[in-house]
This record gives sequence, C-alpha cells and structure tokens, in this order.
Amino acid sequence: MADRQQTDPAPQWWSRPEGTTEEGRREAVPAPRPGTGGEDHVRDAAPAPDVSAPDAPSSDVSAPDAPFPASDAPAQAPDEPAAVPAVRYDPWGAEPLQVVDRGRTPRGIRLWQVVAISLGTALLAGGTGGYLGVLAERQSGTRLELPQAAGATDRGRAPESVAGIAATALPGVVTLHVRGTKGSGTGTGFVLDQQGHILTNNHVVADSQEITVTFSTGESVTAELVGRDSGYDLAVVKVSGVRGLRPLSLGNSDNVEVGDPVVAIGAPFDLSNTVTAGIVSATGRPVTAGGDKGDGSDISYVDALQTDAPINPGNSGGPLLDAKAHVVGINSAIRGADKEDPTRQGGSIGLGFAIPVNQGKRVAEEIIRTGRATHPVIGVTLDMDYSGDGARVGDKGEDGKPSVVADGPGARAGIRAGDVITKVDGQRVRGGDELIIKIRAHRPGDPLTLTVLRDGRESTLKVVLGSANGS
Repeated sequence: MADRQQTDPAPQWWSRPEGTTEEGRREAVPAPRPGTGGEDHVRDAAPAPDVSAPDAPSSDVSAPDAPFPASDAPAQAPDEPAAVPAVRYDPWGAEPLQVVDRGRTPRGIRLWQVVAISLGTALLAGGTGGYLGVLAERQSGTRLELPQAAGATDRGRAPESVAGIAATALPGVVTLHVRGTKGSGTGTGFVLDQQGHILTNNHVVADSQEITVTFSTGESVTAELVGRDSGYDLAVVKVSGVRGLRPLSLGNSDNVEVGDPVVAIGAPFDLSNTVTAGIVSATGRPVTAGGDKGDGSDISYVDALQTDAPINPGNSGGPLLDAKAHVVGINSAIRGADKEDPTRQGGSIGLGFAIPVNQGKRVAEEIIRTGRATHPVIGVTLDMDYSGDGARVGDKGEDGKPSVVADGPGARAGIRAGDVITKVDGQRVRGGDELIIKIRAHRPGDPLTLTVLRDGRESTLKVVLGSANGS
C-alpha cells in the first residue's frame, strides 16, 4: 500500500523545525486535492482544523510562522460536507504510516551455536568410537579364533608310516635307569617275550647295582640282570609280576638293503619314547667299541648296520625297526667328530650303528638259556700291530704258546703262523679287527672259506668255526 505521489511544493528546509509536534504536523498537512484518491488510504485520521476561526492567519505565504505555503486549492462550498484531509507522509515521523507484513524475520545460526553443535557431535562420535573399540578389544581377547583345518575323524595312520611304526612299537620299548659304583646312567631296551626278558646293551648295565625299568605308560619296576656279553655288547635283564607285556617282533637283518627306511626309538639324554627316522646307510660295517680296560677284554666287535636315523647317548639298547615295525637292529654306537676337533659334537652327526638282530637273537637266546653267550672262533692269535692289508697270524700266542691252537679249527684247515688272511667268503678283510667281526657275525659250527696269502701266493682254505665262552 504505497502512498500516491504528491504535487505540492517540497518544504524549504532539511531539518525538523523546533517545537514541531505530532499535532502540529497533522494541522500543517493541507487537505488533499479533489480526485486524487487520498481518502482511501487514511486510517483513524484526526478531524480537520477550523480554517474559519478568527484567529487564523491570512494566506500570506510570506508569514514567518506558516509551516507550509498556502494552498492554492479552491474553497469548499458551505453546503458540502467537510472533506477529511489526507495524511501526508512525514519523513520525521517516529515510524512510517504503513509497514509491509513480511512475517517473522528468520533468525540465522550464530557462531556459538555452530561451535556448540560441532563440539557435541565430536564428543558423541568420540564416545561411541571408544565404546566400540573397547567392545572390539574385549571380543578379540576372549573370542579370537584363527583359521584351522577341520579335525579328521580317523586318527589312524598307515602301518608302514613312521607314526604307524611308532604306535606299534612304543608299548614294547622301555627306558632303563641304572645305578652303579661309578654313578648312574640311562639306556633303552625292548621286550623279548611274555616272561619279562628285555634285551639291551652290555655297556648300559655293565656296572649295575640297581636297575629300574620304565615302560611307555610311565609304570616303573625293578629288574634283575640275567646275563651279558662284552664281545657282542649285549645283555638281558628281566622284570617280574608285570602283566600286558608287548614283545616286539624280530625281523631278519640279512634281508636289509641299503636305502631301506628305518625308525629308531630310545631315550636320548633321558628323553623317553623319542622316535627318529632315517634309512640304512650301509650294511656289514666293521665297528669296534669299548676298550676302556686296556686289555681288550671289553672291546665289542660288531658287523653293524649303519643308519642316519639320529641316535644319541641314551638310545643304546633301543630297537632299530623296519617299515613293518620289525626289529632289524639294536642301536649300540655313534660316530662323533674327532676328539682333537674343538668343534666335536656330543650327539648324533648322522653316523649311527646297530647290532644286526640276527646276531642279537642268537646271543639273547644263549644268555636266557645259560646266562652267557658263546663266540665262534678259528683258534688262532692275530698280530694286531700288523699294518699291512689283511689279518696276519702272529708268530707266537699268549704266554709264549703257539699262535695256532693245536687241533683247533684253524690248525685243521691248514692255517700257519705268519699267514695273512685277506678274504672271508670272498669279502675283503683289511685288518685283524675286521676278521674278528666277520667271524663273529656267524654261529659256531658255520663253515667259512678263507683266502690266505703265504709266501706271496694266495690259497683258499675251508674252516668250520669252533666255540669259545664269552666274557
């Protein structure tokens, strides 16, 4: 609702006159011109002043007290009703005569509100994140599950596998704890029969005063020594009053070939029921062990099976098994680094030696039956200082006796003092130790063919092995 434009002359001042009041302003506003339509825009206007009053000033435009110049509009007729003068816009009024209603002025978001909202959001997000983190940590600490293969319903193993062989043999393997005059030690053995006979090495029980046998179940009992033989490094002990014994099956060591897989069981460094695996590295390996007494009475001569299955101190007397869990050897010795070598190892370097089970079986049977074992002999004394190739028959025997026993197996075969034996059944012999080993690999009464070098000429002699009591 805008006011119409007025055509009256503009006031001649730019500031509000002193003493101007709201009433004076209303009285000073002239009446609108006829036909201008100013009537339609008046709300609650004051009545027009009486211009006919005697004290009213003249229409002199030069009067100093007149706030506006005199109007040039014609006078109103007496019989016409007085016209309501229109209210002019007063630029010095307290407020305009009309205001456009635009509704409530929207209030913008102030800076402190933005800060407050941001701070609240940050606190809420931080609290939520912290709670979720603690919850995740608790769940990860109590319910952590790593991927894992599904458990097999059948835990059985193939009988020819290492696990299958171990499962079959372990119940028949025992650990021996021996106390003697020189201290105590640990070794291994295995059950031979239901009567409680156990085969082990002679050097395990040689100085024994008390022998304790511990089975794979952890049960321990006291054992007694049945008999032993230092030449074969074998011994038999016996337990009594034990039920449920599991004897091991004995194989045939003559059927063993190089490269066959084998498993060794023992108690290295008193670690009972230790299982190791390897192959047969060689057969017929001449090995001597012992000799601590210095007179040769405790030297063992073994025509051994060589294996790379780890064998360590404590494995002595334990079984060497083939793929069918049959015993083919008795673990007896290892080869370490040279004693002069500062880096010498005290354990296995892959050179282990086992007594063939065929030899062990015969010795064990004799010990169980008679308490001692017999040795096959040819009835000659060897020159152990001979450095040539082969085994030389000495010139004299012990105590000045003849080196060839009269009417002994060698004498009957035609062996003489000074002869050099170079082969046994066609197998080369490089020294006296090897000849003894080759002979002891047989039984008393077995026939042998010896190749003998005499006066530069070779000849073959037939000999039947004799018997001598072992030590």
